Amino acid sequence: MLPSSPHPFLLTGLLALLPLAASAQTNAVPDRQVGTWLIGTVVLPGGPKHWGGYAEVQTRANGLGRQFFYTELKGGVSYDVAKNFTLMLAGGRYSTADYRDLSAGPLNVEGRLWQQLTLTQLTSRLKLEHRYRMEERWFRFRDDVVPAGQRRYRTRLRYRFNTLLPLNHPTFTDHTAFLTVYDEVFFNPRGPFFERNRLFAGLGYQFDKHLTVQAGWLNQANYTPASYRQNVFTPQTTVAKNNVALSVIYRLSRKISSTTPEFVPSQPD
Repeated sequence: MLPSSPHPFLLTGLLALLPLAASAQTNAVPDRQVGTWLIGTVVLPGGPKHWGGYAEVQTRANGLGRQFFYTELKGGVSYDVAKNFTLMLAGGRYSTADYRDLSAGPLNVEGRLWQQLTLTQLTSRLKLEHRYRMEERWFRFRDDVVPAGQRRYRTRLRYRFNTLLPLNHPTFTDHTAFLTVYDEVFFNPRGPFFERNRLFAGLGYQFDKHLTVQAGWLNQANYTPASYRQNVFTPQTTVAKNNVALSVIYRLSRKISSTTPEFVPSQPD
């Protein structure tokens, strides 16, 4: 039988980093402008044969509903090993542009592949999610950023601790309002090690077994901005940006079996 939580030593070490991340963010230099994240996701739950998947489109703006500069297109295949244990293989295309000159094309385009393990602890009401991800990333830059035809490769490790609390029902069912809070830390194996922290708090509503919406505040702090021209990572003053995050999750119909996990409307990214 699979354990209900990750390896205790690994989990203890990772959770110990969260207060440090939060403390570092309070000392970060804030971006005075509030950004916008818009996320649309379609989820195929794991059925009787345990296979599922998802597809997602995401766009981000430097301002509140304006100055859009970033897009993501991604998808993946999942496998439910047990009710509280899911594996995923996924990939996507990530494009970053200068919002002041979108006609010039993207500054860089990233192709990404990742492997993911998600462990969910289901109490009588509170849902706890531990997500571990390893990413392989390939960058292609515009010719005036690096020499023409040049590409860059990097890896990254991520851990997210997510909590979801239904407010008007003990479990997630039709017409359920819920609170969700998560913190995610990003690590660069090449160093400097601690690269990014992402903190989110929001309110969601599950209309039925298909449609869920979420809205909240998202703070992202970057600790090691990349110098693309030199292809090096140099520690600089931490910069943190507040964002309004809006997401819509649509869950496709699927035959449910006794081994199908309880649906928890966690945002895939």
